[in-house]
Amino acid sequence: MPFEHGTFTLAAFDLPGELPEDLLSRFAAHKAGALDDVGDEPQIGWVAGRHLLDTDFNGEGTRPGGCYYVALRQAVKKVPSSLLKALCRREECSRMAAYNKTYIKSKERREIKQEIVDKYLTMMPPTLSGIPCVIDPIHHRVYVGAASRTQLDLFVEQFYSAIGVDPIQIGPERWMNEFFESSCSSLPALRTTLSEGEELQTGRDFLMYLWHFSENVQRFEAGDYGEFELRLDAPLVFSGDGEADGSGEAVVKKGINPASSVECKAAAEVGKKLRKATLKISRGAQVWKCAIDADQFVFSSVSLPESEELDDSERFADRMEYVDMLITAVTELFRRFASELDEDAEKVGESIRNWIHDSDGI
Repeated sequence: MPFEHGTFTLAAFDLPGELPEDLLSRFAAHKAGALDDVGDEPQIGWVAGRHLLDTDFNGEGTRPGGCYYVALRQAVKKVPSSLLKALCRREECSRMAAYNKTYIKSKERREIKQEIVDKYLTMMPPTLSGIPCVIDPIHHRVYVGAASRTQLDLFVEQFYSAIGVDPIQIGPERWMNEFFESSCSSLPALRTTLSEGEELQTGRDFLMYLWHFSENVQRFEAGDYGEFELRLDAPLVFSGDGEADGSGEAVVKKGINPASSVECKAAAEVGKKLRKATLKISRGAQVWKCAIDADQFVFSSVSLPESEELDDSERFADRMEYVDMLITAVTELFRRFASELDEDAEKVGESIRNWIHDSDGI
């Protein structure tokens, strides 16, 4: 499972209520079914965190480092597309030869395809996929290893069905409600050019603010964790909103200091804003790195500082603490962004515009 080592994808959620004491029993009551029962419709259920066949929620792999580690498993039987295509084509050729035809009508092709699926589906092994999650009872959070909105919506639905607690994704809307008892719609748009009518895109405005912050301020305090330093790294993806000139996207993939490149300056000057960026956050010798999607507010390719612990459970606890540090740091950066924008959005926009215009390759 990805949270134990290496890089991973992360969507973070707050738990607004208390977790039930019989948490693992509730997961067990909604556990994944037997693989022999899998058909062409997805079978969805919970498994323990060690692997996608583990339905023992009392095993030691379910409680590493004081957290709960489970996964939402999906199982379905499918005839692989290349095999299905070959079998269909073989049957079509056979029929054309038998009836002296030069082609097969589309209706008959659909019938052939369905007949082959019905014949071969039961012979296929089930295909398994999973959405891993770590429940952190100390910080009242859930960390989910998924990026697509479809996966995240499915996870939230199934989590609520099993546990009775509705997770709230951590991101701009959640932060605006938590810090200001408001919503993103109450924030003014960040004007990074002098063009009129720039749309409110809170996530992208936030990344533009972080870009300017990383090149001019860099250091910030975050909760009890002390001082951090922020830098932006490649890949950097700038996207237009319909008003920007030129192509829809500009991508800076590499370089010695990609955030200071002339390509970034050129994209910003025509009204494009950062949609994706790689954050590099450091705290002394500890370094976090992740790519952030401004629209979905999902972190990908997350890498954490190395743990010095040798015990697997303690090392896992360290990694979850590092995840909390990452979320805390980004939360503090957003709080600063929203506070400054709410106080004087034009001043923030002017500072960024002047910085972009006056720098040589920024």
